[in-house]
Amino acid sequence: MRIKICGITQPQQGKAIASLGATALGFICVPASPRYVTVDQIRAVVEQLPEKTDKIGVFANSTALEITQTVVNSGLTGVQLHGDESPEFAAQLRQLLPNVEILKALRIRSFEDIDKAAMYTTTADTLLLDAYHPQQLGGTGTTLDWVMLQEFSPSCPWFLAGGLTPDNIVEALTQVSPSGIDLSSGVERAPGDKDLDKVAKLFEKLAIRR
Repeated sequence: MRIKICGITQPQQGKAIASLGATALGFICVPASPRYVTVDQIRAVVEQLPEKTDKIGVFANSTALEITQTVVNSGLTGVQLHGDESPEFAAQLRQLLPNVEILKALRIRSFEDIDKAAMYTTTADTLLLDAYHPQQLGGTGTTLDWVMLQEFSPSCPWFLAGGLTPDNIVEALTQVSPSGIDLSSGVERAPGDKDLDKVAKLFEKLAIRR
């Protein structure tokens, strides 16, 4: 299972989280977010990471040119579209960045939102299902209704996100079978400041579950 820790801002924390076992780190490229990082900040973290660690930039309603420039200048290996991007936009990005993983995040309120996921399975490599919040795009600490996702089985890999913590991860994974999990606020002291003890606890819980 892929384990993505999102909202990384500090090089030493990023390096430590990768060494604990995270397979992917996420960087918030949305200026309005308290976890926002610049291209230089992303590169400072990426330079500390093993090559095998996925480095994923999170964007919301950015232009294809902005995304492409950020990827090229920072060393990202993946792009997560967390806004209102269409399947056509994802396809356009795929043309511009043929060797970069394209993830599409969907904020889930109802079964209708889950049905929308199918629209992206041919243009995005990976889906990410997050909790809906009217003001915030992510990192809200709000959990999804996991029961609603028990039958979710798209034709591409997918991450479960939304309010996951070391304390509820085992319960979540007994109800849902994602390809990966994505945590942000659930392993933080403050936005962008990760709590390495919580990250270590997460991996302990996942190891016990195996």
